[in-house]
Amino acid sequence: MAVRRDRTHYLYLAVIAAVVLGIAVGFAAPGVAVELKPLGTGFVDLIKMMISPIIFCTIVLGVGSVRKAAKVGAVGGLALGYFMVMSTVALAIGLVVGNLLEPGANLRLTDEAAAAGEKQAAGASEGTVDFLLGIIPKTLVSAFTTGEVLQTLLVALLAGFALQAMGRSGEPVLRGIGHIQRLVFRILAMIMWVAPVGAFGAIAAVVGETGVDALKSLAVIMIGFYLTCALFVFVVLGALLRFVAGVGIVPLLKYLGREFLLILSTSSSESALPRLIAKMEHLGVSKPVVGITVPTGYSFNLDGTAIYLTMASLFVAEAMGDPLSVGEQISLLVFMIIASKGAAGVTGAGLATLAGGLQSHRPDLVDGVGLIVGIDRFMSEARALTNFAGNAVATVLVGTWTKEIDKDRVAEVLAGRVPFDERTLLDDHAPSPSASDTDTDAGTGKGGDDDRPDRREPVTAG
Repeated sequence: MAVRRDRTHYLYLAVIAAVVLGIAVGFAAPGVAVELKPLGTGFVDLIKMMISPIIFCTIVLGVGSVRKAAKVGAVGGLALGYFMVMSTVALAIGLVVGNLLEPGANLRLTDEAAAAGEKQAAGASEGTVDFLLGIIPKTLVSAFTTGEVLQTLLVALLAGFALQAMGRSGEPVLRGIGHIQRLVFRILAMIMWVAPVGAFGAIAAVVGETGVDALKSLAVIMIGFYLTCALFVFVVLGALLRFVAGVGIVPLLKYLGREFLLILSTSSSESALPRLIAKMEHLGVSKPVVGITVPTGYSFNLDGTAIYLTMASLFVAEAMGDPLSVGEQISLLVFMIIASKGAAGVTGAGLATLAGGLQSHRPDLVDGVGLIVGIDRFMSEARALTNFAGNAVATVLVGTWTKEIDKDRVAEVLAGRVPFDERTLLDDHAPSPSASDTDTDAGTGKGGDDDRPDRREPVTAG
């Protein structure tokens, strides 16, 4: 059994090899490399195809198995409050580093860059009211066909609360959804075997389109942004995780190493969303906490995007020769944080949000967005990695605050003694973090795949 699981190790070695090969092809034959872009797009689309059913099953099983609706509300309230605070912290850090670096001071705007900025502004993101109304799907099933995470979240919450109100008569439906969850996770595991092909196409296209010149000329903003994201993850999130949950940031990130590799090769945090849900449940966080925190975080917990918007705005203003005053910086960037909701996981959405924010707040700076177009894809990777790390940390923290996490299980998993099943992406032996709570059956038991009692023996490969 263990040998079968180890085969996935070669899959991710193949992904690394594909990334290296893609970079080489991008530099050696840029024209050919750009034509390989559909390989990466196709793989990401395959992953996105699975997101709605996985979110629906996870949330319905989690919410439907909780006896008290107030507990679900408490989880959601804590998560949203935490997201608001951390976005503000990320914004402040980006503001400080951006003012210290002054990365755009020595650049000049060309006509070509100005045209690129106008193009990005034309496709900018929608307003806050439109975003809020967009959470409501046109029909009950359209949320599954449009690929909107928040629409799926709304439908799943309604279904979960309805099953919760049905009591024992809803248990057959929950068991059926549990079987559907097994099916979609198994399909996802099959899709992952084409990850090397997708990684090769995506990286080759990015390098082929960008070239070395853009990287050299914009190295200050790129390096500064990566270092700022690293500072935020390892210092801010790391200290918070250690203080609140007693968990080290490095073991947690190591546990999610394959997901980070997937994001790095596809430049989209959405490609790892289904696996984050599965791995957080395996870690020992209850289904309700995972089901609510992770999908909501993908639209509201945009730590990396907040840092990007801050630094990019300062970069554009300095490059245009019209630096922002402190008051303008704060008002513009608070506006952008509100406008950025829904941008997580979508490649290039951060650039459109930047253009849209400048257009509505400082129209004279919109043309300057074109300066950053050439390297945005590389910065998109840092945004996605930071957003993903922030959502993983948020899930552990919310689980700790709501006492919906098994600390012993977390220690065992992060120590490598309870390995994650890469074949099914599900853990039939997962403990229930709230097993001692008579008001919930989160994790396993009712609302899971069956009504068997909680089993705490370590998971084997089979």
